[in-house]
Amino acid sequence: MKSLFKAIGLAAALVAATPAFAQLKVKDAWVRGTVAQQTATGAFMALSATEDLKLVQVQSPIAGVAEIHEMKMDGGVMRMRPITALDLPANRTVELKPGGYHVMLMGLKQPLMDGATVVLTLTVETRDGKRSTVEVNAPVRPLNSAAGAPMKMH
Repeated sequence: MKSLFKAIGLAAALVAATPAFAQLKVKDAWVRGTVAQQTATGAFMALSATEDLKLVQVQSPIAGVAEIHEMKMDGGVMRMRPITALDLPANRTVELKPGGYHVMLMGLKQPLMDGATVVLTLTVETRDGKRSTVEVNAPVRPLNSAAGAPMKMH
């Protein structure tokens, strides 16, 4: 009987310790490779959540700065700019891809070669302001990868 109460107590503690955050699914994450002396690149992936979330921060030990960016037409010119958060509507996939939303990794500490792996920590926020993180291991693809056209920055 004593061990039954211990088991029930342990189960209750585990449930209480489990964050009440929506599950974030990350699919097809990758980072564009770089050439020598290049200090910035992009990270791309598909994100989906079981409830409305916002992607509010990205960090990586490989970069001095990681920002969420969007690219959009402005007066006939494609412009890129950082955004403070990216909405992740429930049960919809949001694509981070070349020419659209993406993560900019700047101040790279070393060149990123094909086959390497970049660790990204994504921070998401629920409607009520609770935050959780998801760690992603994104493979580096060659600079001329068929996964997307090179990004042009203005």
